[in-house]
Amino acid sequence: MEQTKKSTFKLLFYLKKNELKKNGNAPIMARITIDGTPKTLGTKLEIDPNNWDLKYGRVEGKSATALSINKKLDNIRGRIDKIYEDMLKHEGFATAQKVKLSFLGVGVMDDAILKVFNDQNEDFKKLVEKEERSQSTYNKYITVYNHLTTFIKERYHRDDMAFRELTADFIREFDFYLRYDLQSSHNTVWVYTMPVLSLVELAIKKGLIRDNPFQDYEISMEETDRGYILKEDVERFMLCVPSHPRYELVKDLFIFSCFTGLAYADIKKLTRNNIQSFFDGHQWIISKRKKSDVASNVRLMEIPKRIIEKYQGTTRNEFIFPVPTNATCNTHVGKLIGKAEIITEQKVTFHTARHTFGTMFLTEGVPLESLSKMMGHKNIATTQIYAKITSQKISKDMDLVAPKFQAMEEAFLTAI
Repeated sequence: MEQTKKSTFKLLFYLKKNELKKNGNAPIMARITIDGTPKTLGTKLEIDPNNWDLKYGRVEGKSATALSINKKLDNIRGRIDKIYEDMLKHEGFATAQKVKLSFLGVGVMDDAILKVFNDQNEDFKKLVEKEERSQSTYNKYITVYNHLTTFIKERYHRDDMAFRELTADFIREFDFYLRYDLQSSHNTVWVYTMPVLSLVELAIKKGLIRDNPFQDYEISMEETDRGYILKEDVERFMLCVPSHPRYELVKDLFIFSCFTGLAYADIKKLTRNNIQSFFDGHQWIISKRKKSDVASNVRLMEIPKRIIEKYQGTTRNEFIFPVPTNATCNTHVGKLIGKAEIITEQKVTFHTARHTFGTMFLTEGVPLESLSKMMGHKNIATTQIYAKITSQKISKDMDLVAPKFQAMEEAFLTAI
């Protein structure tokens, strides 16, 4: 095949003057054009716009800075020229996108972050289809993938990036993008950056990169007051007569969660095989959390045991309960909370029952370590949040009772 490099291939260096650095320098960009189709990429070089030769696409003068940058530009041009020629020789054709990706080290995209992320999501989707992992977790990964794609396109004007290109600035800028451009809360930023950090760790294991470019980036979840209802509110909820028969199932499932700590997804996949007699002669729920695949073993108390018996034979499959959608459960729980006249600071959803289990049983004396195993937490630090919540409740209770002892305290102070 005859190579027509001069008529189809062009490489131009130019300044991106609309995005000046704080020091006044402009980034030097490269534009590859093949058959009239252009693709741009950053050179990671910058220069004072006043020292740029627009005609020749180089730095003017013979200063040390000019000589250094021009040498690097010559090196870039030489590499891109060779990539273009090799493509024509071995593949018979070249496109601006292929040349650009090859120069950036992305190649066939096997070592690019979005490519690896997409492959991971596809594998995770198969686990969801087998009901081995949670749909909600998959949805979260897709959301993060979409945000990362948009961020790379808007910030770097790229379709993907090789892992070797990633720097500490990348994750800090992604954090900024989530926090300020998307107005995400701190904990949402934490949730969205975790998969990206995991991708880099995976790249290291695969040998795509040697060092972690994000090793200096630190973020942790801020503790928040997890919504829950008190023990007496659970009793009121249990005694509440639903205003419509269709609310009864959700009422029973909410109570079941309050006494087992199982989340919606775990109740939905609960089968007879999960109910087993254990070493102590009692029945236990032996399962793994759908969200994290961590073991969650809970001894069945009388209330959840009776609820299981109540719905025996109501499903046509191996599942114990005919669980409605999560949205339906949340709507019905809201109706029931209102009917029971339970007043809370935060909105009560179906998941509130799991938090209620944590705070209620911790308050009644269940050790933190035991509660952590029952709730299937990967880390006991997650369970410790419930301990802080109950301490806050005790503090609030003391604030309420303290004024009742004011007269006694004043008498004591006068006496001494």
